[in-house]
Amino acid sequence: MNNQKKDVSKYFHDTLTLMKNYRDALWNVEVAERNLHAEFHAAYGAISRSKKMLSVIDSSVNLMREKHKKGELYYWILYYSYLSPQRYENANEILYALDGKGFTLSIRTYYSRREEALSILSSVL
Repeated sequence: MNNQKKDVSKYFHDTLTLMKNYRDALWNVEVAERNLHAEFHAAYGAISRSKKMLSVIDSSVNLMREKHKKGELYYWILYYSYLSPQRYENANEILYALDGKGFTLSIRTYYSRREEALSILSSVL
């Protein structure tokens, strides 16, 4: 019986401590939940904006490709320079890839056309 009394006293003490801290615990949980909610919306909003931005870039590049008189060339220059999943090490690799698409350019012409492509894309964006 004495042993059982110690167990009850222990539980009573823990419950009493819990009840004394209830308001503080409730406050902390509510504040943490609001902060987490705000962080989620901020992160999701950033992801959503990034996806929208990428979509605008893709559609602008495609519009330039389809409608501009040098659109196909500009598309492939931008693709190999910036858009392809594979990053090319240098301009010579890009020139080689462009040559495979039927666009044989000198290094100087490549840089000039790349600037033109960026300028056209900028006007579309």
